[in-house]
Amino acid sequence: MIDIWRKKFILSDSDRPTTVDDIRPTEADYEALDPKTFEAIEAEALFRTIDQTKTENGRLALYRSIARPALDAQVLQQKQIALREMESNPALYNALTHYVGKITSGEKSLKHLLYGEFSGGLATDAPSSRSDKLEFGGYGYRQYQDGTQFAVDLVEKAEALPRPQSAYLRTLLNAIHDFGQARTFALMQGPVYSMGGKFKPRKEKTSFDLYSRFHPSLFKIMPMLLSLAAGYGLLFFMEILMPALGTSYLFYGILALTLPVFPIVLLAIGVSDRDSIIYPLRKQFRESPELAKAIEALGLLDELLSFVRYGQACTGDKVLPEILDEKQHRLTVSQARNPLLIKNMPDYVPNDIHLDLAGRVLIITGPNSGGKTAYCKTIAQIQLLGQIGCYIPATQGQLVPAEHIYYQVPDPGQLSAAMGRFGHELQRTREIFFNATPRSLVVLDELSEGTTFEEKMTISEYILKGFHKLGASTLLVTHNHELCELLQKDGIGRYLQVEFMPQGPTHRLVAGISKVSHADRVASAIGFSQKDVEAHLERQGGIS
Repeated sequence: MIDIWRKKFILSDSDRPTTVDDIRPTEADYEALDPKTFEAIEAEALFRTIDQTKTENGRLALYRSIARPALDAQVLQQKQIALREMESNPALYNALTHYVGKITSGEKSLKHLLYGEFSGGLATDAPSSRSDKLEFGGYGYRQYQDGTQFAVDLVEKAEALPRPQSAYLRTLLNAIHDFGQARTFALMQGPVYSMGGKFKPRKEKTSFDLYSRFHPSLFKIMPMLLSLAAGYGLLFFMEILMPALGTSYLFYGILALTLPVFPIVLLAIGVSDRDSIIYPLRKQFRESPELAKAIEALGLLDELLSFVRYGQACTGDKVLPEILDEKQHRLTVSQARNPLLIKNMPDYVPNDIHLDLAGRVLIITGPNSGGKTAYCKTIAQIQLLGQIGCYIPATQGQLVPAEHIYYQVPDPGQLSAAMGRFGHELQRTREIFFNATPRSLVVLDELSEGTTFEEKMTISEYILKGFHKLGASTLLVTHNHELCELLQKDGIGRYLQVEFMPQGPTHRLVAGISKVSHADRVASAIGFSQKDVEAHLERQGGIS
């Protein structure tokens, strides 16, 4: 049986639910993607493009896959097998889709039970207007009933699902089934018996236990019967025995004064149930590994269904890339298209990707607006899609899961007076180099900017040779054809350039090194060529 579970489940065991902010990479907490790369490759936009989940936990599972992609090739291989099974078995796909759809309606109720704060009063489900906390009126009875019913439905509705063949799907459904055998499920299914802060489900209750049954309602039969009996007894005493004393009206007055006590008693019962039963029980639920794994399974199941729907919605070619279990990164793709651009650009020009042992350093040259950045982002985004087990927009693909994906772009917003652009960007390159491994994918958008040409050549050369010896798949976007020629003499790198026709760039990358900048074309396109400057000065009267 494959181990598909993460170290940390989606279901939070703290007093607040998990959000995307808890999953998004930060400088202090990241895995394959650091926060700069996460932003540079537009990972949030990629998530929105493929997200077709139906549940909140499915959405969080998919977001986590994007923000913290898996490294285990075997898990990804099994995930793909599960996708293919759902594609080839419409009955299974439809049954799983129907199951997730039925569960979705009650999903929030469990969240409200586990993380809600109940302020008291006679209201049962009125949410607070505050956005930072889940606050409700009442004592949590409605949330308890709905939340535990969701857990029961999660298990009972899964029993009717057909048995899948793929190990990944079986693992997910087994997690839900195992939760149905757990003590936590027995408590959620009810009834619950309590005494002194301890709880027992029905199967643990014996005839000799003094545990009392918990009824999730403010109006409990036994207290109400005792109250009615006490009131009737008092009334009987006043009407039958007290007339002889001539004080019956006095006792009617006493009775009227005691009536407001009964609502107070009921509210006290509510406070007691909330603080001594509902809050302690839901703490046990939050800390239950069986419940957390079952909710995780629901999220991962919804993620798979989202992949199927994304694949069905893809225009043009799509494929599940072959996942390779190797010690050095590799990515080869035929006719790759950019996942973010193809939806609005049906005529997007595809390109091949070859990052392998023979060409693990790829240097791309060419003028601006020719497609270099789009190509690099396509590589990073396709690596990420394949590494979460999803389809890629291509005709064929192979990849090794990347231990790290790094994307360096100029970041002028982070410049400091003490360091300047050169020092700031060199520091970022240093950070990437000392954390990269042979199973890393590194994209560098220019190197050593902000210094002299000679220094740029020297520093860029030893950095590129360093990445080559390290063994990481490394892309460099540069206008420096002299650097390319220098590295080419040492047999380092594969070289691509933007293809140019008389009418402009084709956005296709072809073998070779570009030595033409086409800066005049760009300047003319934006109206800032030499002729534009001279014409402007002439209109101003030739001011000197």
